[in-house]
Formats: sequence, C-alpha cells, structure tokens
Amino acid sequence: MSRQLLRNPATMQRAASAVASTCARTLTSSSSSSSGGSAVATRRQQQQQQQCKLTPSVGIRRWKSSTLHNNNSAEQQNQKLTGTATATSTATATATLRRSQTEALNARGSHSTFDVPSRNMSTTQKNGNQKCLQLENINPNFIVMEYAVRGPLVIRAGEIEKELEKGVKKPFDQVIRANIGDCHAMGQQPLTFLRQLLALTMEPRLLNTPDYPADVKERACALLAACQGGSMGSYTDSAGLEHVRRQVASFIKERDGGVDCDWQNIYLTGGASPGIKSILSLLHCHVEEKLPGIMVPIPQYPLYSATIAEYGMSKIDYYLDEANKWGLNRKELQRAYDEAKTQCNPRALVIINPGNPTGQVLSRQNIEEIIKFAQENQLLLLADEVYQANVYDKDSKFHSFKKVMHEMGEPYRSQELVSFLSVSKGFLGECGIRGGYMEVINLCPQVKAMLTKSITASLCSTTAGQVAVSALVNPPRAGEPSFELYNKEKNAVLDALKERAELVHKTFSSFEGYTVNPVQGAMYVFPRVEIPPKAVEAAKAKKMAPDALYAFELLESTGICVVPGSGFGQLPGTYHFRSTILPQTDKLKLMLEKFRQFHLDFMKKYK
Repeated sequence: MSRQLLRNPATMQRAASAVASTCARTLTSSSSSSSGGSAVATRRQQQQQQQCKLTPSVGIRRWKSSTLHNNNSAEQQNQKLTGTATATSTATATATLRRSQTEALNARGSHSTFDVPSRNMSTTQKNGNQKCLQLENINPNFIVMEYAVRGPLVIRAGEIEKELEKGVKKPFDQVIRANIGDCHAMGQQPLTFLRQLLALTMEPRLLNTPDYPADVKERACALLAACQGGSMGSYTDSAGLEHVRRQVASFIKERDGGVDCDWQNIYLTGGASPGIKSILSLLHCHVEEKLPGIMVPIPQYPLYSATIAEYGMSKIDYYLDEANKWGLNRKELQRAYDEAKTQCNPRALVIINPGNPTGQVLSRQNIEEIIKFAQENQLLLLADEVYQANVYDKDSKFHSFKKVMHEMGEPYRSQELVSFLSVSKGFLGECGIRGGYMEVINLCPQVKAMLTKSITASLCSTTAGQVAVSALVNPPRAGEPSFELYNKEKNAVLDALKERAELVHKTFSSFEGYTVNPVQGAMYVFPRVEIPPKAVEAAKAKKMAPDALYAFELLESTGICVVPGSGFGQLPGTYHFRSTILPQTDKLKLMLEKFRQFHLDFMKKYK
C-alpha cells in the first residue's frame, strides 16, 4: 500500500485528506472534563508507601484531572479579562498544561526548577486549526515514563556547553559528563582488533591490502560469507547471523565451564536494551484480571522503570541492602512479592549483576537464594549481566546465573531465564555501535516461537553491531597475529577502570557526610550524601528532590554532570547520586578535586 501511495501522488493526496478529515472530526467531537484529583504531595506519599506502583493509566488520569482543573481556571480568568476566547487563550491554556505537567514531574524528583529554554508548545497552527496530536490524545504512558540518565540535568549540561562555546563566563571551562556510561566519550580508545574487523567487513576491498593481520582477514571473510550477497548491507535473519550466534554459544559454553549452550537460544540485539524491552513486552498480559508486575532492584537502571511505565505494567520495588555492600536479602524479596500480589501479578524478577548504579558483585550464595526464590514463586529471571567483564574487587567474582542454575541441579536447572550482554560495556565500550545478545533458557517452545515472531517485525539488528558481538565473543587466540596487541589493549582498559574504581571510593569516603560502598564492579559509584535540613527545605521550595538540588548546584558551580539518586530509586529519606568512573585518570582527579571544593561550599551554605 505504501509503495502505491508513493507512486501515485493523487492517491497519496486523497489519503492525506482523509486523515486530516478524521483528525478534524476527532478534535471537534472531543471535549475536556475534569473531576478532582489528589494533590501532588499526597500522591507522592502514597507512591512511596506502595511497593506495587499505581498503574500509569490511573496516575495519568489523576494528573490530567489536576492539570485540566488548572487549565480551566486559567481560561476562565482569561475570558474575564478579555471577554473572548481567542487563539491567545488557547496558547495560554496549553502553556499552563505544560507547566502543570512539569510541576508534577518536579515533585517526583525527576525534573528541576532550573530554567530550561521553553519552546512554543501552542497547539494552534498558523491557519487556526489544532494539531492532531495533543497531550490528551496520545498514549498516557509516554507522559508517565521517565529516563533520568538523559533527563533535565543532561539537557542543562548541553546548554552550558553551548554557552561556553559562545564565550559565556563560567567558573569552569568544560562540562564533565559523568552521568552516563559512555566509555569512548570519556576518552577510552577503541580496541584495534574490533575496528579492523569492522573496516574489513564494511569495505571488503581492504582485504587486498597488506595492512591488516591475517587472523582479522580470516574472520572478516567468514562474516561476509555468512551474509546474503556477501555484503554487510543485506538483512540478516531476525535473530542475527547464524555464524555469530554459534560463536556466542561457544563463548557462553567456555565461560560457564562446559555447560551446553544451544545457538538457537541466542538472539542478537541492538545492545542489551532492545532485548530487555522485547522480553518485558512478552510479559504484558493481564492474568486473573491483574496487571503484570516486574520485580526491580532499588536502586535500579532507569531502562526498567521507563519500559515498565511505557508498557503500562506495575513495577515492584525490592531494596538492595546498602549496609551490606548493596547485597540482596531473601526476606526483602519475599516482602516485596507478598505486598505486590494484592495489587498486581508478579511475573518476572530483574537482577543486575554487577550492579548499576550500585557497583556491587553478587556472591554465589546470593545468586543461589535468588534462583530458589524465583523457582518457588514461578518467576521468570531476567539476568542483566552486561558488566560481567568489569569486576575489580579481589574478593569478588562474577558468576553467571545460567552456570549456577545448572550446578544446583533440578528443579532449579529447569528455571526459566533470560540473560543479556552488550558490547557497550565491559572493555570494548562500543556504545554507539549497538551490539548485544540475549540467551533464552527453558522457555516453552510455543512461547519462544511467539517471541521470535515478534522480533521479526523489527527485521534484524544492525550488521555492524553483530560484527562487534563477533569480535567480543571470538577474540584473537594465543599464537594469532592480533593476540598480543589485543591482550595489551584489553588489560590496559580494565586496569585503568580498576584504578579509578579505587580512586573514587577513597576520595568520596573522605568527604564529610558521605557514605560510600566499594566499587566492586561495573562503571559507577553511588555515594550516600547527608544533605543538611536547610538544603532539604530549599529543594522543597523549588519543588525538587534534595539530591536533584545538590546535582544541579554541582553542575552550575563546577560543570560536573551526575545523576541524582532519586532517578534510580532509593530508600525514603536517603539521598545519593550516580557518577561514572569513566573519565580518564587525569580528568577524574581534577573532577574529584572540584567535587571536594563544591561539597565544602554546599555544606557551608546550608548549615
């Protein structure tokens, strides 16, 4: 149908007219109504008391009720002043709606009251017609969902960078983006082996030059032979190139000490995120007239809370034990599960190991407890293991859930599990290439068929990402031409990360009011900060979370961008922030010194 429209402009014009007519009828027949709504502060308190969150649809109805009330009041006042309902009043009402939305989000600690340049959000076109899409007629889950890692602080950081470029005077000369685990953006150099493999597969004529090692050429030829037409520009199977999936299976078997891995259980994905979202989407089904619930660690990586909100599911919070190096307590899992069952239907348990944002590495005993809990409560295990190569603590070791499950024997060996890995983390740090995989274990064959069918709608992940996965799981071996350089570069990356993990822990631990667990793994530190009561009151007056106030003042004073702990979740009454350990050592030392001075000034200001 789309091709017919493109070939026939007249047909396309008629279709466009029909759509426009439909939109106009919809807008004409729609009307706004409001029925009271609970105050933002009350809603906040209720949400903290519930482990199984209000569904997004309920939350947005309450939010709309409040904002529409404000909207109607503004319109009535405007009509009293002007006596007419004009295009100007429409724009004012829309601006009020946007402000109310921002205030509601501010109260949840996700937005700040620091000014971000506003855009003209009027829904009135130049010809007087309204836009077809408005807040009232889009998916309400899109309004509820939030992603703190790229939230208002990052937006403000981008604005500051542009201000610096224009010569605006600041107490600093650069922005240090410690908010996100973007390795190469923070100065990490790409590994030669991977980039050579990408170059040869994307430009096969380079195979004829003597500039590339024989082992890289051999791998490139095998990848090209696996592609349709011998080109990386062709589609692959929806689950990815069989050649690479077999390599992944061999990698997992070697990692897990010989535990078998079926390559047909491997799905290549555009980073770990699409795989995680596809599994959560699969679980989106009402059972016994209850919403599906997903158990998520708090603090958690915001991908999970954002996706759960987007899909209209229920997030079940279970708290990691900060006093025990962010370990996991079986009793806490049971508490969260039991409380949630009255309001939703728990379907899956998310584990992030090593932890993001907390940097802990789970012990084998902890993992066994989690597997037993999931098996006893019939929960699908989602093991986010993207940082498995990032373990720095000498007393810690990464254990894959699959291996532990297998070694525990039945019935645990038959536990349903999906695990994830990505080229964005580890030692490659290739965030922008978007490569990853998931392994699905013990899924019902019919369910697995449905999962595969859903993935086909996206055609396939990028071939560049699949090449990167191949480089990760099939690296140079001892005796091959590329091995020595590969090993040297890999170890240099991991050694530098270990050095920085120790540096941030030691430095932050020396700050007044800071409590910091060791960075056992991953790429982040998550300090707890005692924020003075005066600062808490100042944050309340600005309608923002106290740790958001801390982070915004840090950014404006030093140019350092971190993420408030409220964006990841935390025990009520505690305040944290997440910072990466990725800035190169010289820049990291500079960052930590700026941090020290800022914290001294902040404590003095609010004491």
